[in-house]
Amino acid sequence: MDANNESYGTDFILLGFSDRPGVERVISVVVFLSYLVTLVGNSTIILVSHLDAQLHTPMYFFLSNLSLLDLCYTTTIVPQMLVNLWGSKKSITYEGCALQFFFALDLGATECLLLAVMAYDRYVAVCQPLHYTVIMHPRLCHQMVLAAWLTTAGCSILLSTLTLMLPRCGHREVDNFFCEMPAFIKMACASSKVVETVAFYLGVIYLLVPLSLILISYGIITRAVMRIKSAGRWKKILNTCGSHLTVVTLFYGTLMSMYMKPQSNNTAPDQGKFLTLFYSIITPSLNPLIYTLRNKDVKSAVKRLLLAKKWSAES
Repeated sequence: MDANNESYGTDFILLGFSDRPGVERVISVVVFLSYLVTLVGNSTIILVSHLDAQLHTPMYFFLSNLSLLDLCYTTTIVPQMLVNLWGSKKSITYEGCALQFFFALDLGATECLLLAVMAYDRYVAVCQPLHYTVIMHPRLCHQMVLAAWLTTAGCSILLSTLTLMLPRCGHREVDNFFCEMPAFIKMACASSKVVETVAFYLGVIYLLVPLSLILISYGIITRAVMRIKSAGRWKKILNTCGSHLTVVTLFYGTLMSMYMKPQSNNTAPDQGKFLTLFYSIITPSLNPLIYTLRNKDVKSAVKRLLLAKKWSAES
């Protein structure tokens, strides 16, 4: 690839739906409310999991890490998005765009791995309950979470660097709400085949492999559940596994439609923007709702903490 000196050090214009002001106003409200729900919901899960001793288990350790991940991911994107949606200036600096690009890739790939780790936790809990505390000991849990957070950085640096190095022939308008790969590939004025090939193989590693492990885990869980005769335990398993499966479906469904197809053949730009909006803004706000609404342990822990706070205030 030729060095494209004109592309470095210049601001980018994030178009979003700037050609449709009415839609943009509605989206700005949805993004703002979703961000508030994300902040409150995920922060609540992190605090409750930390403060309530009954939730000091591997499942809630992983869940609190997922909540932290969603907080970091949305904070990487939403503040700049709201500034652009509410103001007349739609620009972002080159450095800001590069950082946004990297962290969106890195945190998105980390979530794929973390969801696979959570599926393994559910597999051990359901299929090997007597050995659960031995297998899922704190050291292993910390190692798996640390691996999920750290192993994606190198690949994210590679893919974001290759994409940002594509010649753009002076084009500065990014046809999306934030800096991400599909929009930059459309801006390229040279072949992006190398970037798309690298993205495809990294997608196999960080999307398809974790998804395959999740499906295998739940295939084994389904067989084990079918043999359970206790209605109470069956319902509990379905509640905890159902929440995770719902999150997996929402996250993977939209992400794979964006990154596991040829980017240059995307003929529906508005559809791509709405998919981006869904997996980057809406899904992180739904995750805490999905887990708390279906989870009696979290709701009970919140009630205990509120009652304890009330008693301490009265005394």
